[in-house]
Amino acid sequence: MAKPYWEGKEFSYFSHKNCEYFPCHTGADPDNFNCLFCYCPLYALGDKCGGNFRFLDSGIKDCSRCKVPHKKENFGYITGKYKELAELVRKQRENSTENVKKPY
Repeated sequence: MAKPYWEGKEFSYFSHKNCEYFPCHTGADPDNFNCLFCYCPLYALGDKCGGNFRFLDSGIKDCSRCKVPHKKENFGYITGKYKELAELVRKQRENSTENVKKPY
């Protein structure tokens, strides 16, 4: 079975062990902690991100228990969700009442 195109590539993993917050999730494995997605790009997908999250009473999505974007082996999962993010943006643009033409 062939490995995914990204596996073993430098661009798919970055661990910033000198960061004052490293590792930023309790119980995370510091030897397999990917900081590349420090701020999860899947946050905007709400309950369709696939991670371990909860919504607070305030409506804020709390991802503090989620390690999905921080595991080396999940790079493909994260980047595989980009089409869903692009679709979300497209729908928002279509539904926007701010379709004002820019002056340039």
